[in-house]
Amino acid sequence: MGNWFAYAALAIWPLISIWLYRTKTVQVATLITLLGGLMFLPVRTTVDLPMIPPLGKNTIPVISAFLGCWFMAKRRVAILGKSGWIKRLTLLFLIGPFITAELNGDAIAAGGLRIPGMTSYDALSAVVNQFIVIIPFFTGRQLFKTYDDQLLMFKTLALAGLGYSVLVLLEIRLSPQLHTWIYGYFPHSFAQQARYGGFRPVVFMGHGLLVAFFAAITLISAAVFWQLKDKIRQFSSAGVTYYLLLILMLCKSVAAIMYGFSSLLLIKFSSIKDQLRIAVFLTSIALLYPTMSIMNIFPHQALLEWVASADAERAESLKFRFDNEHILLEHSRQRFFFGWGSWGRNRVYNEETGDDESVTDGHWIITCGQFGWLGFVAEFGLLAIPVFSAMTASKLVKSRKELIVLAAHALLVSLIIIDQLPNSSLSPLLWLLAGILLGRSETIFQKYKEEIQLNRARLI
Repeated sequence: MGNWFAYAALAIWPLISIWLYRTKTVQVATLITLLGGLMFLPVRTTVDLPMIPPLGKNTIPVISAFLGCWFMAKRRVAILGKSGWIKRLTLLFLIGPFITAELNGDAIAAGGLRIPGMTSYDALSAVVNQFIVIIPFFTGRQLFKTYDDQLLMFKTLALAGLGYSVLVLLEIRLSPQLHTWIYGYFPHSFAQQARYGGFRPVVFMGHGLLVAFFAAITLISAAVFWQLKDKIRQFSSAGVTYYLLLILMLCKSVAAIMYGFSSLLLIKFSSIKDQLRIAVFLTSIALLYPTMSIMNIFPHQALLEWVASADAERAESLKFRFDNEHILLEHSRQRFFFGWGSWGRNRVYNEETGDDESVTDGHWIITCGQFGWLGFVAEFGLLAIPVFSAMTASKLVKSRKELIVLAAHALLVSLIIIDQLPNSSLSPLLWLLAGILLGRSETIFQKYKEEIQLNRARLI
């Protein structure tokens, strides 16, 4: 439970959103509403109302943005839209959890533990939750369509990284204390934030891993402007990039450092085609990972040995995750298509004591356990389609600057997807970034079709 200020922050956020939609463009207002919620709202403090998911950090900004678009900006956000794979996957994403709940009416008993079966009420609640989850994706798809919209996204992220770096540096120096000072409690295990003789910053994101991944995203955003040879406001884009790289290193998260540093090298020194190919490759690996794990063809042992050669402690951490993945995957295979549902039913419990014997780190295994293989296909398929669409759209773009931004955006979304294998970093902001990539790609396709039709009309 947070203090009074934590609840006040949640209550004030919709009012801030209303002001943003009254005074800013719909794109700026949407970005700040979702980005600001991730950066500053309290973690795990919620208001629990009937039927709808608990109102907190990941729901209040989404609902505020949705209502702001509809009633303040008069911009309708349609969830399904045109026919095609997006519509099919969205229907599966929304309806699948309803079926999951209906198929899990049985109770789970282990030792002294008893988890009740899911009800029709839970089924309806699950659909509402999925609807809220997917709103940022379609908001990005419909409201961010142009090259300038993409630049706005990257500039906002880079500037957010600069501003947040002050708080990050403060916690690196003093240890993660801001959430406790402001909201009255620490949102996670404090011991997990100790790393390499110091601490990982947590600020208001809940875990050091999330801050590090956010730092990687802001670094990539700054690198785009460096490659374009454009300033970020009055700041040198090269200077901002180097500074954010330093911030990322100080976050002390090996995976995020690899994401950010390798992306920087790719954006600066590789071709646009190579960036897009790598984005497609990473996305494909994420999509195939559950199948490869089930079939025991993913090189888990080789990866562990490679990590151990650089850092034995990180290798132990990775092995722990792989071991738990195996336990949870075996459990999920018992209800392969639609999963076990919520309330912790996807976890593995000791038959005698009822103790929880599993740890769910990766978002993919959480999704597979709760909503089954079809739930994974729906969610990760929606995230993956923008990357594949960007690859195709790049063949139609003639401007090099537009290609630079499109390729970097595809690379960024592929990293969001691949990070869901070891971690669970998926937030409303990241859904928005994926939706923006899809909206931009679809605009390129539409422009190309219009040009073809215009040329045909001229010939006639």
